[in-house]
Amino acid sequence: MPSKAFLLLSLFAFGMLSSTHAESTDDQLYWMKLKAHSKFERSVIADTGVAIETIADDFVTATGTQTELRRLEKMNFVEVSFPVQTDTKDFPAGDGAFHDEARLKAAMDELVRKYPTLVRISSVGKTVEDRDIWALRISGNLAKAEQLPGIIYMGGHHAREHLSVETPLRIWEILLERYAQGDERVRTLIDGRDIHLIPAVNPDGLAYDVESGRYRSWRKNRTQNDNNTYGVDLNRNYDYAWGTTGASPSPSSETFRGKSAFSEPETRAIRDYVEAHENITVLLSFHTYSQLILYPWGHTYTSIANDADRRVHETMARTMAQWNGYTPMQSSGLYTASGDATDWSYGVHGIISFTFELDPGRWGGGGFYPGAGAIPATVQKNIEPVLYLLEHAANPYGVIQ
Repeated sequence: MPSKAFLLLSLFAFGMLSSTHAESTDDQLYWMKLKAHSKFERSVIADTGVAIETIADDFVTATGTQTELRRLEKMNFVEVSFPVQTDTKDFPAGDGAFHDEARLKAAMDELVRKYPTLVRISSVGKTVEDRDIWALRISGNLAKAEQLPGIIYMGGHHAREHLSVETPLRIWEILLERYAQGDERVRTLIDGRDIHLIPAVNPDGLAYDVESGRYRSWRKNRTQNDNNTYGVDLNRNYDYAWGTTGASPSPSSETFRGKSAFSEPETRAIRDYVEAHENITVLLSFHTYSQLILYPWGHTYTSIANDADRRVHETMARTMAQWNGYTPMQSSGLYTASGDATDWSYGVHGIISFTFELDPGRWGGGGFYPGAGAIPATVQKNIEPVLYLLEHAANPYGVIQ
């Protein structure tokens, strides 16, 4: 039986239990504590379609539909579950530092205004609901940027992961300010690199999660599916080993992979943007939460076959972990999942690719909604990893030479 302390921390992470019995429908999300003692058991759990959120030695926590909950109960994985209550006011006074859609665009425009010779803004494509997916291009040599080593930083694949939007945006606000103040290291790197920042890959989902004035714990985009449910998990929709494991065929699922690889305009926009910039050598995708540094492969337990590529990923991950304190590991060491951005960027294009699962480390830190107080520390601990990748974008293999 879970301890009272565990339940209290869990309730804090996802809001209080509903005071009334939740309607028995796959529109209702459930939080679950599930027995799991190995990556193999975690993969079995992931294959049911739930979204695994935190991992411990002998259990995981996850969110999923009632159908998925019942299936896991029959498989004897469930220790405790309850309906997710999403009535926390979104961006209340204490969380006003987070950027909603309008404030995010304004912040990006402000960087262009303050640093007109360093920063350009463009739309990389449109979403399901016709929103722009905005990108910043940053370089001290914008006119010759295509000739420089390129790197891309992305956030906001999953709607409820607002800290994954804030962190890369604020890091680049800080680094551009350092550039203007004459920081030699930062000036050298920005002058010699072609930097791409897409803080919100899924603006429809991000807006939906907050637009009612209540957190909805929404994960996916806002595609209307054939069964009148909404959303595709964008980080299961990329075309590498798509649809093989850890990605649900059910439109109701938190990890619905879509009808086909790149079925979604958001992932197609990222694909087209990356493929239009062949100088990109490194990719970093920000997510929350669990304090992890992940690298390919995610769809298989097998390690990267190319020895140099494997060692580059492992070495870089271990090095970055010294600064942010996160745990470095191959993605499938958690559980297998297919169709994610980093498997695609490395598998198709050979780009050295990482996912950061940001703070908090566990449910007790607020889960997906840790509050604005989590922003400064999360940003500060990840500045050096961002600079490290920027530094080695010219020759990632230099870290093993």
